[in-house]
Amino acid sequence: MEIILKQDVQNLGFKDDVVSVKPGYGRNFLIPQGFATLATPSAKKVLAENLKQKAHKEAKIVDDAKKLAEALKALDIKITSKAGGEKLFGSVTNIDIAQALENAGQAIDRKFITSGTVKRTGKYTASIRLHRDVVVELPYEIIAEQ
Repeated sequence: MEIILKQDVQNLGFKDDVVSVKPGYGRNFLIPQGFATLATPSAKKVLAENLKQKAHKEAKIVDDAKKLAEALKALDIKITSKAGGEKLFGSVTNIDIAQALENAGQAIDRKFITSGTVKRTGKYTASIRLHRDVVVELPYEIIAEQ
């Protein structure tokens, strides 16, 4: 079953992609939740026309995302957390990284940050998806609270 995505769906595709899914997943989840529509021939023609019109706007959005990526690479992110030796009491997740970025002046939604759960002090990297074509690797350091 072919569908057109109305918004980004994790591990499936981005907005306006035509993807093939199992019929039950499309009929029972994606379409009723408003994540997708059926990819009929007329819907594909409308999508192609819309994508032509969006191409110029898309170039500007990609340029803005690349500028933001350069600004993020220049940041030195240090996250303090309570620790016993090298082991943290609790963990550092995407929420903590998003909060540290916001404190540094760059507001990034936590759902675009991929780092995993970190339970030890040290240096790590997080992957931030600013656009489907722009993904930046952000180094950060976790230090023990004094």
